Amino acid sequence: MSKTVNLKIDGVNVEVPEGYTILDAAYKAGIKIPTLCYMKDLNAIGACRLCLVEVEGARSYLAACVTTVSEGMVVNTNTPALRKSRQKTLELILSNHRTDCLSCARNTNCELQTLCHENNVDMDRFGRSNLEPDIDDSAVHLIRDNSKCILCRRCVAACSVNQHVAVIGPTKRGYDTHIGSAFGDPLDATSCIHCGQCIVVCPVGALTEKDESEQVWAALADPTKHVIAAPAPSVRVQLGECFGMPIGTNVHGKLPAALRRMGFDSIFDVDTAADLTIMEEGTELLDRINNGGVLPLITSCSPGWIKFCEYYFPEFIPNLSSCKSPQQMMGSVSKTYFAEKQGIDPKDIFVVSIMPCTAKKFEKTRAGQSASGYPDIDAVLTTRELANMIKRANIIFDKLPDEDFDPVFGMASGAAHIFGATGGVMEAALRTVSEILTGDDAPKIDFSEVRGTKGIKEAEYDLAGIKVKVAVTSGLENAHQLLTMIKNGEKEYHFIEVMACPGGCVNGGGQPIQPSFVTNNLNLRHTRAMGLYNQDAGMQLRKSIDNPVMNELYDTYFGKPGSHKAHEILHTTYVEREIY
Repeated sequence: MSKTVNLKIDGVNVEVPEGYTILDAAYKAGIKIPTLCYMKDLNAIGACRLCLVEVEGARSYLAACVTTVSEGMVVNTNTPALRKSRQKTLELILSNHRTDCLSCARNTNCELQTLCHENNVDMDRFGRSNLEPDIDDSAVHLIRDNSKCILCRRCVAACSVNQHVAVIGPTKRGYDTHIGSAFGDPLDATSCIHCGQCIVVCPVGALTEKDESEQVWAALADPTKHVIAAPAPSVRVQLGECFGMPIGTNVHGKLPAALRRMGFDSIFDVDTAADLTIMEEGTELLDRINNGGVLPLITSCSPGWIKFCEYYFPEFIPNLSSCKSPQQMMGSVSKTYFAEKQGIDPKDIFVVSIMPCTAKKFEKTRAGQSASGYPDIDAVLTTRELANMIKRANIIFDKLPDEDFDPVFGMASGAAHIFGATGGVMEAALRTVSEILTGDDAPKIDFSEVRGTKGIKEAEYDLAGIKVKVAVTSGLENAHQLLTMIKNGEKEYHFIEVMACPGGCVNGGGQPIQPSFVTNNLNLRHTRAMGLYNQDAGMQLRKSIDNPVMNELYDTYFGKPGSHKAHEILHTTYVEREIY
């Protein structure tokens, strides 16, 4: 049994496990200590000084996020002196922060703004509305404005600790300290993999995605364009958060209803393309196992991971599945199969994908992503961008009736729905591959061993006498560790799923931003993922191979999975990249 510690916080007796910080103990006592730089398991540096507390016997204030509790400790978190200290700290932060709050993308969802309100700090008095913007918009996926940066270093920790990339950090000293890349290079001159994890941890508006909504509005207003909306699997369990709905709420029916009211001509479900991905990727896996192909096969759905592999592990490029991601497959079939079926010139089709991921904005620009002769995808909206567009369209989202996606690409299996959670692609593939190998129409459905938010998961399955070893990882620091073990001969697998973002797409760089108080005290990744798994569990159609749309596509268009035509339209190639 672990040891416990007894202490008193604001007059409340608290018993907590040994090793807890004052911040953890206060939460257990029902007391919220304000923080700005702290992110659980990511950034505990005591830099912002907002979590300072009084501890009897201590000679100075202590930072609650990094101070471990001790037996008999007496802590005060809300004395007049502490309230004055927090006000002064916020005023100093504001004195070097550009406060264009009304036009800022993070207005009403800014942790600095909230803390100023809670601590009765006048933002107009101390803020710098006249401060000149300091912008780097060189990258394809985001904009950084250092005039709004508060030097909390949460973005730096996300980039280095979670993602291994470490292309940003504090430079210079004193008043001149700012976040940037080595040698003052713009972000697009670095090995950035566009994951956007820096955006979702930023407490203010210093980091935002590049908004493509105006391009979409223009396409919707163009009578010559057939505009297709294509939302990804995980979007349906995050979008509701933007409208005050509980975290993890599945808005599968409200999503097409909103898109229809915005004026989209066709509303397709990228989950259908996820099923198509499994048909191609599962066939590729079986071909490599049976014919001595390069193993392990590694999934290719996550563009941040793909670019990471091209930069840091180019020797594994032959291991990558040649399948396009579900986003790109949806664009490909929309401008080939659908265009031919409807008699529409592909140049007049404008495909808008709605993604949890800022790296998708980069992916659509890659070579080999134009199956029809035109880009597979024309615009990428993050979940946040779509929510803002719905609000601008004056749609009362939470009151919408549930509606269906358009039938051409509107049917998907439960296996496709779970793509948004780490382990989901692996489980979806195993469901179909096991049926093909065993010839059983009701093989094992739930592969729970690959579920969950653990950084690296391993399993071994006996599929018709073939021992298939698999691994699942998310977060690129975890991917780095796993691939290094494989390089060193310590591990051996047949199939590996990699997601760039910790927890998978449910925690993508384009998802709704929750304040650190929520992310520090709730397993956000698990809660969101459960919305997908619950939808899967309630479905009759749970395997990609059983989706009737797949039968239609292969019977009338592709011939069979892995055919020459399928390779021309649904597959791609990768390149080795130089690390900067």
